[in-house]
Amino acid sequence: MTRSTRFRPMLAITTLLALSAPAIAPAATANLAVEQVSRMDTPWWHHRFADKQAEIANGQFDVVWLGDSITQNWERNGPEPWRDFAPVWQHYYGDRHAINLGFKGDSTCHVLWRLAHGELDFRKPPRLFILMIGANNFGHVHIDAAHTYPGITRIVDTIHARFPTTQVLLLKVLPSIRSPWISANTQQLNGMLEADIRQSRPWLHLLDVGSAVEANGAPDRTRFLDPHLTPPDPPLHPTAAAQQDIARMIEPTVAAILGDHRH
Repeated sequence: MTRSTRFRPMLAITTLLALSAPAIAPAATANLAVEQVSRMDTPWWHHRFADKQAEIANGQFDVVWLGDSITQNWERNGPEPWRDFAPVWQHYYGDRHAINLGFKGDSTCHVLWRLAHGELDFRKPPRLFILMIGANNFGHVHIDAAHTYPGITRIVDTIHARFPTTQVLLLKVLPSIRSPWISANTQQLNGMLEADIRQSRPWLHLLDVGSAVEANGAPDRTRFLDPHLTPPDPPLHPTAAAQQDIARMIEPTVAAILGDHRH
């Protein structure tokens, strides 16, 4: 028997074992959108978070606006009309014990971290959370619609678990003019939200306010403040006038939930 002949049975057995062994599935890729990610290493973010923690500790709030820079913009004062948001906030929310928990650049993972580290520590349950989040998932974090959707559901469910009697108003992600990929994922995510997120969540309200930044069914550059900046940025953030339209569009729902008059 030659050396090659002696090793053929062993080779056959090895081959058979390899073919019959169960395949090892690759490790599932973690979904960053549902994780808790801190930005405390960013100085301005750290300072804003500390300021908001003090505001929560020292006040009582019925309305909580929660989100990213679009929400943070409510605190802007002109002088240019296109970024004079504060008067609109004062008109709609000044007498409603409202707090602005918007942080520029935040995605779902950053909001989840904030909720787990003090942004639900209110002295009494708020009556309404208004949530607008997801735009940054498609931006610098670059998470697609399928992964962003469970991030949003985790946020609303986290709020509800802490405050079962509180209503949540979720606003669909606004259209923007950033890239075809972002536009496609924005449409896909909003379709997923419309189709499913209210199932078994009677405390959740969903509104589409995209028309505030559109003309003839498409994003309108004149409704965004970003082209006014120096240097200009891709259109993403509504102007103060467009954001006033958003407040006006959601006002019937807000007033009904709070049980007060329409502003």
